[in-house]
Amino acid sequence: MAVAGRAQWKGYIRFGEVTAPVALYTATSTSERISFHTVNRETGNRVRREFVDSATGKPVQKEDQVKGYELDNDRYVVLEPEEVAAVVPESDKTLHVEAFISCEDIDKVYFDRPYYLTPDKMGAEAFALLRDGMHKKKVAAIAQTVLFRRMRTVLLRTHEKGLIATTLNFDYEVRSAKEAFKEIPEIKIKGEMLDLAKHIIGTKKGTFSADEFDDRYEAALAELVKAKMEGKTLPKRAPPKVSKPNELLEALRQSAGVKAAAEPKRRAGKAAAKGRAKVTRSAAAKAKTKTAAKSAPAQRRRAS
Repeated sequence: MAVAGRAQWKGYIRFGEVTAPVALYTATSTSERISFHTVNRETGNRVRREFVDSATGKPVQKEDQVKGYELDNDRYVVLEPEEVAAVVPESDKTLHVEAFISCEDIDKVYFDRPYYLTPDKMGAEAFALLRDGMHKKKVAAIAQTVLFRRMRTVLLRTHEKGLIATTLNFDYEVRSAKEAFKEIPEIKIKGEMLDLAKHIIGTKKGTFSADEFDDRYEAALAELVKAKMEGKTLPKRAPPKVSKPNELLEALRQSAGVKAAAEPKRRAGKAAAKGRAKVTRSAAAKAKTKTAAKSAPAQRRRAS
């Protein structure tokens, strides 16, 4: 687990008439991941990024770079840095708690980034009052403030000795689930397949512990870098085999450790035995008819 660094934001939290000084720390970090630079394959030198004019091809200095909102192809509304700064919401550096809600009231698809919220020494008691009250009532809090130049809605939840402050996406930022899932066909699973699926799920029940899961991509990158340093090549991995619709039942049975149902085999055995008996009876009937046909002339001669 990454160690919290310096505070990303310092301010206050206010609920009712109670105010406490607090600080936000990033709860997640990508700094421990393996990172790469872009280099020139021929020289091995690092490549420098440069902004150039799309028409003239000439470099544009930082002081000449401004924001532009595209109206249509190659037509922009140009915004000066001071104009952009002027529309940033005014901030009183305070997380204003708007409401206390059930922890299950917000769809997790709205979750953006998590932060650790901790108290300043001077506000530890007021902070503990809010934390313990939320814990006892089993609620979360919705708060708003200006974070990183934007008005943000923040979900506050109790976590160990502190609070987790999760910034929330705005409604316009979350895509429609109906739109994403509209191409999924209507399929109803029932019978043995559903029973086996439920059985497998039941045997796989567990609890989440982050340290039990490894970043296999990160490990593979480290292995690749080590192999390249040693002049080796890694073997190519075969892609996973996708279960076909006609193989699902057998795959489920193997997953659940269940052999193919015996009933169909018994039925097949009975059907085969019945078929053999029918063939035997048919052959016996034909032999009887043939014998009768042979003995008929002799019986007619004795009668005459």
